[in-house]
Amino acid sequence: MPLLRRLSLALGLAVALVLVAVLGATALGGSGGHERSDRAGAADPRPGAAAERRPARPAAEPAPRSTRTATTAPTPPPTATATATPSPTPELVPGPALLSPGDDGAEVRELQARLAQIDWFDAGLTDHYGEITEAAVRGFQDKRAIPVTGEVDQRTMDRLLAMTTEPTDAELEGRTQQAGALDPRCLQGRVICVDKSTSTLRWVVDGEVLRTLDARFGAAGTPTREGVFEVYRMSRDHVSSLYDTAMPYAMFFSGGQAVHYSPDFAATGYAGASHGCVNTRDLAGVAALFDEVRLGDDVVVYWS
Repeated sequence: MPLLRRLSLALGLAVALVLVAVLGATALGGSGGHERSDRAGAADPRPGAAAERRPARPAAEPAPRSTRTATTAPTPPPTATATATPSPTPELVPGPALLSPGDDGAEVRELQARLAQIDWFDAGLTDHYGEITEAAVRGFQDKRAIPVTGEVDQRTMDRLLAMTTEPTDAELEGRTQQAGALDPRCLQGRVICVDKSTSTLRWVVDGEVLRTLDARFGAAGTPTREGVFEVYRMSRDHVSSLYDTAMPYAMFFSGGQAVHYSPDFAATGYAGASHGCVNTRDLAGVAALFDEVRLGDDVVVYWS
């Protein structure tokens, strides 16, 4: 029995040892795992040791650049500059009539006399505003871009006054220059016969008067010379080099004195004077005379 007891004790001890071993192994398995883990990857107390052992985290890659070429936003087309539309020329509107067809009186006669000074009225002067006066006013307005009405408004009157002078009594009475007797020197050959007494110029060929024109002469300080001369120079579109004024259809007969058309004579009549030339105011008449006269033709200036 003692032997058996000893065997039981030994066996119990052995079992106990085994149990202790098993329990210890179990306990150690948990801690042993940590130990292995500690040994394999436990934190090293040295600074930077963890970083040395840990695999380096890959650096963050930069965001991939787009392979597309950056496109600049399209430049908008330049804003079209609005072209300034020119303002339409305001339409001229005729003003109230100062004189109109059917009127009568001294103002109508003066209107006719002024129109006659600038060759727009060639009938006998009256006190009545009739068809001839209306036609003359229409022609005057049309040439000067004034509303064509045939009536005289303030615009028409202002323009007419600016181009004419106060009519003389002779003009208002309708008196015209009457040619006097021909000078005997005008009766032979081809002669421009100028009569200072009657302010006329006559174109005479072999004693026959072919054309008569009104004439105006030089002032007291620049008188038109008298006598017999010859046409020595002709200039259709002449301009005075001394006075810088137009002298159309100039026919020179004595130095710088010539027979020629005068716009001033046409506009102001006998209220003015020349610088010595023989002025005419009938443009068509002097143009025709210029075409008929030849160099060497005589010019006779005299008092009848």
